[in-house]
Amino acid sequence: MNIKNIAVFCGSSAGKNKIYLENAKKLGEELASSGRTLVYGGAQVGCMGALANSALNNGGNVIGIIPKKLQDVEIAHQNLTELYVVETMHERKAKMADLANGFIALPGGAGTLEEWFEVFTWAQLGYHQKPCGLLNVNGFFEPLISMLDYTIEEGFMNAMYKDLIIIDSDPNSLLDKMEYYSPPLKAKWE
Repeated sequence: MNIKNIAVFCGSSAGKNKIYLENAKKLGEELASSGRTLVYGGAQVGCMGALANSALNNGGNVIGIIPKKLQDVEIAHQNLTELYVVETMHERKAKMADLANGFIALPGGAGTLEEWFEVFTWAQLGYHQKPCGLLNVNGFFEPLISMLDYTIEEGFMNAMYKDLIIIDSDPNSLLDKMEYYSPPLKAKWE
């Protein structure tokens, strides 16, 4: 696949452990050095800001999409390659999905999880065949992975859908896996 634009969902907070900011910076650096464009939520704080600043500081292109209501709350980044100010969260997510060739979630809160799960669900339903990755920094996503396994055990998700998820703890390795991603199945909905 040609994974040129990567949408990254992550927190506007930094988290308690500095490893989260460090890996956000490392991912930004990897995106820039590989010639990929970062597409993200447009904030200059927390992991979002660290990710964007790292990409920019390493010569990368960064596209931010932020709803008007969050311009002050998330503190919109003013030094991006492009910044789209939209009306709603729905518009933000749609714009990110349209611009991206792949999706990554870094550790974050409910918003991060909701945004990532939406694009993952779209992959299950066959709306796109773009890779969906989890950067499993500090084992952050292990409880989520266990929950997905439990949904499979309980008959709420087909095991083949878990194969749609690319999981790695290293940003460079995750990007490599995404570049060589081939959808493992056709969605039953197609």
